[in-house]
Amino acid sequence: MAVSLSVFLLLLILTVVFLRSGSLRWSHATVCVLLGFLLAGTSVGPSVYDGISATAQLVSGFRP
Repeated sequence: MAVSLSVFLLLLILTVVFLRSGSLRWSHATVCVLLGFLLAGTSVGPSVYDGISATAQLVSGFRP
């Protein structure tokens, strides 16, 4: 658990730095994907999934 938490925090910090610099490249996107996979494996993963699903259902209910 301690190692995965360390990797998660490292990837989170790298993602924030890459996004703030304004130059998100392929290598940066790979870091973001790895962060997503690590986040999905934590206890926060189901909450994030539920939030995204609720938002998608809300948006799909809008009519132009």
